[in-house]
Amino acid sequence: MRFKFLLRPSWLALTLVVFAFAATCYTLLAPWQFSRDSERETQNAALQESFTAEPRSVEAVLPGGTAPTEDTQWDRVTFTGTYVADAEVIARLRTVLGEPAFEVLTPMRTTDGQIVLVDRGVVRPDDRTRVPAYAAPPAAPVTVVARVRIDETDPKARDAFADESTDGRLHSYTVDSRVVARATGLPIRPGYFQLDENQPGGLEPLPLPKLEAGPFFSYALQWIAFGTMAVLGWLYFTVRELKPGGALAGEPRSRPGSDRRKTVAQMLAEDDDEETFGTPAPPRQATPQ
Repeated sequence: MRFKFLLRPSWLALTLVVFAFAATCYTLLAPWQFSRDSERETQNAALQESFTAEPRSVEAVLPGGTAPTEDTQWDRVTFTGTYVADAEVIARLRTVLGEPAFEVLTPMRTTDGQIVLVDRGVVRPDDRTRVPAYAAPPAAPVTVVARVRIDETDPKARDAFADESTDGRLHSYTVDSRVVARATGLPIRPGYFQLDENQPGGLEPLPLPKLEAGPFFSYALQWIAFGTMAVLGWLYFTVRELKPGGALAGEPRSRPGSDRRKTVAQMLAEDDDEETFGTPAPPRQATPQ
């Protein structure tokens, strides 16, 4: 039966691996890269729009205390309030422009009664990799312009902690209003606000993402191509196995009286003998072990 080889355990294993890989490419890897490309396009569009748009109030962008989304991230907002300096938190283990840094997170009580988390910017570690001295925020009420940001998420769900080496200031592993709220007991609204340049209380400003498409779309096409090549390769070897001397034949098939197909090596050896002696060579017998 020509298709009996499809039921061989080795062939079944190969088929399972090939189609599992192809399915993973089509349903997981390629869609994942397409989604990353879509996120990058959304981010670029929001950034491009924010460069020219006038800042609006927080309530106009995030009404009713709603959390930021990809559609509102990077929008410019303005608000007036007073920094709550004694509830400041340092985000550690950060990298800014390829260099280590700390981000200074200071809650602000706005004039309309909300408490928002403000990312005042970056400070660089000293020669002992500790948080250096930096400017305190203004004590008086100020009006600032900032960009809406989505809370980061720590995969280990670690809370902020006090670090005695920095005068007991709280440290966290992420920029997350929820972590700061738990550590300080303040009812901070979701999300945080990254100060623009030259704002009251601002430190070294955080750089904005570059407006570039990234490689995600091409990566998605590559995964689709890899899955397609795997399936086409399986089809090629399936067709090739149906021909005499199947490409994947791995055991002798030359027993007298056997109707099994000959391997490619056996067929070539018989052709060589025929060309050398002028008569077809008898079938080669398997050597007894």
